[in-house]
Amino acid sequence: MSATQGATFRATVTATGFVLDVPVIGPAEAAERVLASWQEGAELRLLPDGRWLFTPAEPVEIRADRAPGLPVVRTAGGASATLGADVGAAAAGHLALAAGGMTVVHRIAELTELDPAGWLDLSGLTLHRPRPVGAAEPEAEPVVEALPQQPRTDLRAAAGIGPRSERARRLTEDAPAAARRRAAPFAGRRRPLSFPRTGPFAVAAVVLLVVLPLLVVVGSQGSALHVGVLLLAFAVGPAAAHFRKGGKGAAAGPEGSAAVAGTGGSPSEPERGPARDRARRPLFNALLARLTMRTAGALVQGRHARYLRELTAAFEQRRWEDALRDAIRLTGGRTSEGKPWLALGLPRRFEGALRPTPQVGGSGAVSPLSGLTVHQHLAALYQRAAEGLEREGRIDEAAFVLADLRDAPAEAVALLVRHGRAVQAAELAEGRDLAADLVVRLWWQAGERERAVRTAYRRAAFAPAVERLVADDPASARELRAAWAAHRRESGDRLGAAEVLWADASLRPSAVADLRDAVALGGPTRSRALPYLLALGAGESTRALALAVLDSDGDPGATGRSALAAALAELPAADPAADRELATAAARAVVRDGGFGGTLGARDAGARHERLLKRADPLVAADLARPHRTGPGAHTAGHTAAHTSADRPGTLPVLDAALLGSGAVLVACGQAGVRLLTADGRTKARWDVPADQLVLADHGGAALLVAGYGRVREVSRLDLATRSVRPWTTLSAQQIVPSFDGRHLITADHDGITVLDTLAPRPTVVWRELGGGERLVGQLARTPSGCTGVVASELPDGTQVVELWRWDLPGWELRSRTRPEAFHPGRFAVLGSGSLLAVDPRPADGPEGELPDRTDLHWIGERPIARTGDGPSVEGLAPKAPIADGDHWALAVPGPDGTGVLLHTGAGGACAPTATVFHPQADAHPPGIRRHADAVTHWHRSSRVLATTPDGATLLANLRVTVD
Repeated sequence: MSATQGATFRATVTATGFVLDVPVIGPAEAAERVLASWQEGAELRLLPDGRWLFTPAEPVEIRADRAPGLPVVRTAGGASATLGADVGAAAAGHLALAAGGMTVVHRIAELTELDPAGWLDLSGLTLHRPRPVGAAEPEAEPVVEALPQQPRTDLRAAAGIGPRSERARRLTEDAPAAARRRAAPFAGRRRPLSFPRTGPFAVAAVVLLVVLPLLVVVGSQGSALHVGVLLLAFAVGPAAAHFRKGGKGAAAGPEGSAAVAGTGGSPSEPERGPARDRARRPLFNALLARLTMRTAGALVQGRHARYLRELTAAFEQRRWEDALRDAIRLTGGRTSEGKPWLALGLPRRFEGALRPTPQVGGSGAVSPLSGLTVHQHLAALYQRAAEGLEREGRIDEAAFVLADLRDAPAEAVALLVRHGRAVQAAELAEGRDLAADLVVRLWWQAGERERAVRTAYRRAAFAPAVERLVADDPASARELRAAWAAHRRESGDRLGAAEVLWADASLRPSAVADLRDAVALGGPTRSRALPYLLALGAGESTRALALAVLDSDGDPGATGRSALAAALAELPAADPAADRELATAAARAVVRDGGFGGTLGARDAGARHERLLKRADPLVAADLARPHRTGPGAHTAGHTAAHTSADRPGTLPVLDAALLGSGAVLVACGQAGVRLLTADGRTKARWDVPADQLVLADHGGAALLVAGYGRVREVSRLDLATRSVRPWTTLSAQQIVPSFDGRHLITADHDGITVLDTLAPRPTVVWRELGGGERLVGQLARTPSGCTGVVASELPDGTQVVELWRWDLPGWELRSRTRPEAFHPGRFAVLGSGSLLAVDPRPADGPEGELPDRTDLHWIGERPIARTGDGPSVEGLAPKAPIADGDHWALAVPGPDGTGVLLHTGAGGACAPTATVFHPQADAHPPGIRRHADAVTHWHRSSRVLATTPDGATLLANLRVTVD
């Protein structure tokens, strides 16, 4: 041993670094030692044998036996060496390392550098934005507009078809003025002579130029009755229209002239304002047209016949340029009432930009060309033309004929797909509002993956789109299924993501992480996730957890016992022994609970119980009795359950609360932050994030924490599976709906309803409703399948109209608009099912003070449910409006002794209260109600929280919130 080697063995050394034997002590222990000694400027490098070289920023004097690793010292030549190594073998910048009795030299700069920052998990930390006391309130972050746009495919331009010919223009020059005005986009055309539409001059011009010549014809060929009716129509019609407009003149003539051409509004869109006047004008025009056909029908029919002969000849002679330019669109013209009107004009060729939008209906008029024989002739003519154009390779023109002439967009889409035009086919399918699964499949095959996913989510078309792809392209179907699962995972719906992946056996192993996160949520979500893990061969701990749930006490719905038994009946465990044990325990639980909690029908429940018995222990199955079917919370009909919250207030204010599926209670305490409590009030977790409103995801995996600061609100996202919080944005909104689907948040302000994407880095608008003179009155009511609100609109004459609007989610299809007979601002609540709950306080009969006051309840919906006086009533005068969440409502009245707050609660419309909740010693602050996770939560600012089953029969939680 050399002198240099002997000199290195000392009790205390000045170390310039340490070598950590990671293969021996493990990465976790090694990382902990590095982090404990880490300083700014330190380095960590990986040695070829798996050990780490840790170099502090400055040399450290330390005892060798207390060093985090094998000490490294600096030699006289500037090299680094460990104890026991030959220091003479290393030059400057090298490390001499003792290994197996030999000295190995490494160049330090060539060793791989490790970054300890990757070891740190910051998901559990909360980011705060400190503001000095008295500072200005935060500014709202600008939103990004990302509204979905309908494709505007111009098939005429794609096919290179120009404007109509001069011959066709002459044949159709007597089309109504409204039709000619639509042709204005084509420049270079002489404008027709027009007269003012208002005042007496307009009436005189019509009489001189139209009525008098027509009277001569009618008088020579018709009867005196015809002349009188014609005079009456021309005299009364324009005058009535003039006076209806308040002397401002009637609007334009009919919308169109044939059962072709033109774009109409959606038939489901209610008429408003001047639309009702326009709907009456076809009556006058139809009467005039019918009289004309009785007298001069031969002239009109002759012009139409000549047009058809020339158009047919152009198609049969394959003069495609003339034929396609002069062809007309086939549609079924009907008015909003479903009645056809007769018009004199020739079928108007559709001009302008041909955009494949859903509004491609007819004009509401028929002509001599509208007969069934003519329609069949043109349809056959167009079909032969499309086939001929396809054979000639003129795909764009063939698609134009099918989609815009024959009105068969689905056939045009199939044609484009056959010839590899995936993008054009997808645009056409979406623009013409074809089946959602077809649109999603086409966008996916066209390579527009993000657009396909957004369309599938917005139109709830993931499942049919995947099934449609399975037959044609299994690989693409698997990719779309994985994207579907990722979309649900990002929204916080772990169980939903796992269920999506489970349908494809090759994707099941990738669902393990989602299933474990779902188990962490507890409650019914945990119970539905456990059988999937057991089917994948999960270990002893998963089996023990499932048995503990099946053997637990308490409400079978809240604990998840019924959900687990029902799921185990459908999905056996991979281990036969474990499956027999679990099936036996599940069968016992079903008998003990009297069924599967009332969530299944009698036949389905019996079949699942039989499947459990077949897999259970035969001896136990033979001894088990049949379950006596009962439902949770079953109580005597007509009985109203009564519950009382804690007898005294707590110490922390409760501004919002919700009972989660796990049985824990999430509470927002304003500036005191957010807490997760057990059913008896013990703290499970807390977050120092100010919040005065909770926005819960329908699947229960995520929540938004909203804190109000004046006119703006700061929003953070809480992941309930990992219990991590991250700030999202600052919004300016008058109203935030208290539930969402995990991704799309509904807000409302003076501009109307706005839907924001909460998974985008910045607030991004993906949908808007209302606006343009329509404003929201009161609160929106939302359920997973629909949204309802009261909307005030102003008609052109200044009249205010109040209506109840109901949309279907997630596509925001407007399903109904109901005008309440009696509307009382400030004394109503909107229910998610589409009805309006109103209250009418009234004094009871008799002298004052002899009988208590009462409050009548009545509902207004799409059809009258209960009118004032016919509905139920409750004792006690309710000076304020009822409160509601989804379909559950509550009406607050003073307590029995005049103190506290008594809530009468119920669900749905036209029903009497099913339960009462009393908050003793509560002030006049309004209480709150929340419907979530098969429970209804009631809270009051005085720190009381009480939760029941939806029918109010079973108490699930009753606690007061206090400082720990």
